Amino acid sequence: MKLADKVKFITSTLEKLYPNPEIPLNHENNFTFLVAVMLSAQSTDKKVNEISPRLFKKANTAEKMNLLTAEEIKNYIKEIGLAPTKSKNIKKMSQQLLSLHRGKIPNTFEELENLAGVGHKTASVIMSQAFNYSAFPVDTHIHRLAFRWKLSNGKNVATTEKDLKRKFDKKLWNKLHLQMIFYGREWCQARKKECNCQICYKIKHHR
Repeated sequence: MKLADKVKFITSTLEKLYPNPEIPLNHENNFTFLVAVMLSAQSTDKKVNEISPRLFKKANTAEKMNLLTAEEIKNYIKEIGLAPTKSKNIKKMSQQLLSLHRGKIPNTFEELENLAGVGHKTASVIMSQAFNYSAFPVDTHIHRLAFRWKLSNGKNVATTEKDLKRKFDKKLWNKLHLQMIFYGREWCQARKKECNCQICYKIKHHR
């Protein structure tokens, strides 16, 4: 299958299945969105959505979060992975927002990635979904799909991100990122060693 045909088939299939994909993490503002994305690392969005309402009821701004100790934050998020580290990062990140950005979430990659606990993938999610900047955050689902669909070699997420950005139109990135996540969860799961979902099947058997 030629690359152009493959890209067209993938995008049209995802568009039919997920015409209006919504951000899967519950949040009420950019601050709670950033915290939710930080919490989702090595955890599921479902679990984050279960535990975050109590935390956000107590602290939905940098000012309020900074009033909590790292230990108090940990008690709210203890059910998810890496809770001790995440609680310290959320506390420090809140302090940084207050001292450097007047409590607001910055809208550049550089400033976001300088915040405690915020790596490139988290920054990409915030830039694309909160500020509508064209970015292509790569999570485990997207990394897996890009390899299975022969769009990247599976070497690492940085390579996958570059490869996907080269192959798909920039204006599609933000929506495509969400569509691929939903597709990976529903149809092309990691536990399937041999996947015969409609996209994998078409790519494997097209001559």
